[in-house]
Amino acid sequence: MSDTSLLLPAIVIFGSINIDIVARLEALPKPGETLHAPAAQIGLGGKGANQAAAAARLSGSARLVGQVGNDAFADTARTALARFGVDASALRTDRDHQTGLALIAVDARGENTITVIGGANLSIAPTDLPEFEKVLFPAKVLLLQLEIPLAVVRTAAQAAHTRGVPVILDPAPVPHEPLDPALYALATVMTPNETETERLVGIRPHDAQTAADAAAVFHQRGLARVLIKLGARGVFWSADGESGFIPPFRVTAIDSVAAGDCFNGGLATAMAEGRPFADCVRFAAACGALATTRHGAADAAPTRDEVDELLRSQP
Repeated sequence: MSDTSLLLPAIVIFGSINIDIVARLEALPKPGETLHAPAAQIGLGGKGANQAAAAARLSGSARLVGQVGNDAFADTARTALARFGVDASALRTDRDHQTGLALIAVDARGENTITVIGGANLSIAPTDLPEFEKVLFPAKVLLLQLEIPLAVVRTAAQAAHTRGVPVILDPAPVPHEPLDPALYALATVMTPNETETERLVGIRPHDAQTAADAAAVFHQRGLARVLIKLGARGVFWSADGESGFIPPFRVTAIDSVAAGDCFNGGLATAMAEGRPFADCVRFAAACGALATTRHGAADAAPTRDEVDELLRSQP
């Protein structure tokens, strides 16, 4: 890995890189059944890559740090990241594991089955952080998710916290074991959705009041700021003794798969620009809303002009 820290963008994402292979069928196969799909779509995936693509499309500059395998899928990932304007120069090649893969089958009703092979994403170890640090810092914002080992996430969050770099933690996928308690204090802000909130604190939010109840538990655990995404019902935020609710933007939603990642890419962009926190939340919510108006994961990320227009049209 070359020392490219002098070119470091303000937004750095440390996370997973997958290649998604999507087959669309009339019905999902039953055990033992073989079905033919008309075609397969092969594209960029993984929460780290998706969030980097969203941030780069919005800000014009974002760096993705992580691992790929020594295989053709790594080349596919690098090419796709370059198309979005993501700085992928810091990706490390793991010669012992394959690039992460997601095998996705989708039926005519939109139901799906997904098999994820973590591959090189899961072989990152906390002892690798000294090598990664020179390309992680000095970022203005570090964006983390939980598709790389939890111990690595904690080590990266601790390094950022020590340097005073804000950490956005997308707690997805929520681990089966309790979340490391230290992460509540190390994260500057967490961004769970309804399901993730319920798994983390035992409260299923469905409106501003229940979201506030859940936020109180997050704060008790040491988290200073939390955004709770309520899907089509809006976003609740609680930070620094203040709270607010962002009502949903009026858009024609057709696919919500990219909404969370685009929300986080938007939040990182706004925080890197130094906006007031409430403005950051609204900007992120607009990004997530626009992502639901088109199909795909990384490809659903909106442009800056689209976000600005939505914010102007729905003040």
